[in-house]
Amino acid sequence: MPDHGTFRCAIVTPDAAVFDGAADFVALPAHDGEIGILRGRAPLLCKLGIGVLRLHVGDTKRSWFVDGGFAQVLDDRVTVLTRQARPPEAIDRAAAERDLAAAQEIRVADERTRQARADAIARARAQIRLGSAR
Repeated sequence: MPDHGTFRCAIVTPDAAVFDGAADFVALPAHDGEIGILRGRAPLLCKLGIGVLRLHVGDTKRSWFVDGGFAQVLDDRVTVLTRQARPPEAIDRAAAERDLAAAQEIRVADERTRQARADAIARARAQIRLGSAR
């Protein structure tokens, strides 16, 4: 039976180490779906998508909006490198709703603008969802 104890988790942006501490569960928004991490997880390197990273330690649950990047799981340590990691209290829900409306108005002319529109919509929706969870 696997050990479901704690492991280390670090969330790092270009500006700061946002979190470095213990966790007993982490849910990562991978580029192709959510990945749950427990102690003893096999090594993993994945590309992150835009979404909500959830972390549990005991009865405490924390979440951050993350804007892509990479995650590595190795030797009971999760390291997340992302462009930004924002907790719910740092999210302006009204601004995210305005961003969603603006993103939905982006005209798709080519693959680059299609991807930019999809990313902007995902970014706004994730922030709205996380901002609503406060």
